[in-house]
Amino acid sequence: MGHAPKSITLGEEHRAGPEIRSLGSKASVVGVSGVALAAILSFGGYMGGSPEHFLKSWLFAFLTILTICLGSLFFIMIQHATKAGWSASIRRMAEHVASNLQWIWVLFVPFFFLVLLGDGGKVWHWMDPAHVDPIIEGKSGFLNVPFWTIRAVIYFVVFFAASKFFVGNSVAQDASGDPQLTLKMQKWVPGFIVLFALSLTFAAFDWAMSLEAHWFSTMFGVNLLAMSFCGFFSLFCVMTFVVQRQGKMLNEVTQEHWQDMGKLLFGLGIVFHAYIGFSQYMLIWYANIPEETTWYLARVAGPWAPWMWFLVFGHFFVPFVLLLTKHTKRCKPVMTAIAVWMLLAHAVDVYLLIMPTVPAEALANASDWADFAAGARSGSIDVGYQPQLTDLLLLIGFFGFLVSGICRSMTKAPLVAARDPRISEALAFENM
Repeated sequence: MGHAPKSITLGEEHRAGPEIRSLGSKASVVGVSGVALAAILSFGGYMGGSPEHFLKSWLFAFLTILTICLGSLFFIMIQHATKAGWSASIRRMAEHVASNLQWIWVLFVPFFFLVLLGDGGKVWHWMDPAHVDPIIEGKSGFLNVPFWTIRAVIYFVVFFAASKFFVGNSVAQDASGDPQLTLKMQKWVPGFIVLFALSLTFAAFDWAMSLEAHWFSTMFGVNLLAMSFCGFFSLFCVMTFVVQRQGKMLNEVTQEHWQDMGKLLFGLGIVFHAYIGFSQYMLIWYANIPEETTWYLARVAGPWAPWMWFLVFGHFFVPFVLLLTKHTKRCKPVMTAIAVWMLLAHAVDVYLLIMPTVPAEALANASDWADFAAGARSGSIDVGYQPQLTDLLLLIGFFGFLVSGICRSMTKAPLVAARDPRISEALAFENM
């Protein structure tokens, strides 16, 4: 580390090569093909597909890539808020991910049309005029279509503006070298963090938690943030590995940075995520209020139980043990393999948020929770949609769009913020 350069002169090793452009083109084809095939299977009624299942799968795939992008944006803002120097050489990689927030709202447009046409009840049951019960009526001041639509627009405006501001100023600094741009981002980052936190929290309530509007958790927004950490830091490691295999960023992203990336994946993506998830479960279990348990009953009973156990061991215990030592964190191939596994676990985590749902008729019969629990365990009550090929196809398709967007961003800006005033600190960084 003592021989690391203290400044950067942008060269070919700091710019995306033809491999990245080719990967982006292939990812676009994969994205379009995955979505098209999923639509054909669903709307054609093949392999058990249905339009309703297609819409749920679309929401699942959308939230999977959205959380990854939101995790990257939060990472960027925290680096500016803390005036971190160690991350200056790797922050641009996160910016390439966060730049996708400037177009990702397009993937949510079908839901806007669905809601405006009066068919939002196919996804969110409380939007169905035929489904009326006292609990839904009591929440109508918040859960109503006009207000829901306005809030969704606000969320995307905040995500777009924050991404545009931080990524745009960072890229502009590559040309001007103006240190005032860094001070500008530091000045405005507290306000953006507040707006981001509120937007992410209420988006989690509106798009995921309200799928079962009878149930609620005040920790749900934080849970989605923890999921975002897992998704982003996993993709971060994979991106860095791919770029370095092409001979790029070899001096700028050292073993020291890899170790810290491993710490972040371990601390925020695994431990913090598990802490929030367990805390939510423990509080609901301890309170022992029957109507609060339906969300978990739909996931720990019957056909969804193996998926939940996969998260317990595959999302926590196994990666927790593997990432305990610094030697694992400093080994690029091992870190990348773990990151790929965690990306899979992240997708399963989001899947379990969206696809298992308590039937509306069971919710309406709130006086017979014991029978509902027994029915969920035996399988006599259908707790949500059964896995279909559509789910995997849309996930692959949307991930293709994300990879394509990242590659496109890489071709437009250098891979490193070479003129960041803290770049010398990042290049000389060593773990203590």
